[in-house]
Amino acid sequence: MRRVVFNQKGGVGKSTITCNLAAIAAQRGLRTLVIDLDPQGNSSRYLLGAEADTAAPGAAEFFETTLKFSVRGPRTGDYIVATPWEDLHLMRASPLLDELHGKLESRYKIYKLRDALVELESQYDAVWIDTPPALNFYTRSALIAAQSCLIPFDCDDFSRQALYGLLESVAEIQADHNPGLVVEGIVVNQFQARASLPQRTVQELIDEGLPVLQPYLRASVKVKESHELARPMIHLDPRHRLTLEYVELFDALR
Repeated sequence: MRRVVFNQKGGVGKSTITCNLAAIAAQRGLRTLVIDLDPQGNSSRYLLGAEADTAAPGAAEFFETTLKFSVRGPRTGDYIVATPWEDLHLMRASPLLDELHGKLESRYKIYKLRDALVELESQYDAVWIDTPPALNFYTRSALIAAQSCLIPFDCDDFSRQALYGLLESVAEIQADHNPGLVVEGIVVNQFQARASLPQRTVQELIDEGLPVLQPYLRASVKVKESHELARPMIHLDPRHRLTLEYVELFDALR
């Protein structure tokens, strides 16, 4: 399964959700690949720590190669590195993605990621794609390449208003490029169960018939510790309540 984690709003937990669900997949024995398309590289640093800045060529170099004509084309595996955890691999991000964006868009390389992932189908059981907080070339490439879309949601009115436009953008990609893409669900993140606003906001989404997934992921300082240590929650504290929520969410997706 190829999944993209997408929201045009920043700070909603795309990288955290991507890496934690991917880490659980790998721990379950699934051959798992994370593709980081956000120039900020948060998923890359989460999985590799300080080595993210010095690792082998990644997503930017892959896309850069597509700008140079070759009968054979790039070998996608050349841009993937192992993480410290068994069965979990990464195509890392770098600031070069920003520099390449205009060239890739003007040369219409929008299907190259999809073609690369089709090439890798026999090598990976699960692919998770982290995207930048914008509907740009990289996000569209990911939506075209994916089979499923997860939408992080952080329970405020700005996120709710952005959600409707986001769903329209996904529907446009479905109609024009990827009819097989499904919105697998909305992942409620940073949920505060004792606060009335998050409860009311999420219930309104459910009442509108939107695919809100359970469980809701609680707010926790533990996840900030996991960022600092570059250890997904399943490896940092398998018995933590947030870890168990991630596991339950992962099981609900399968």
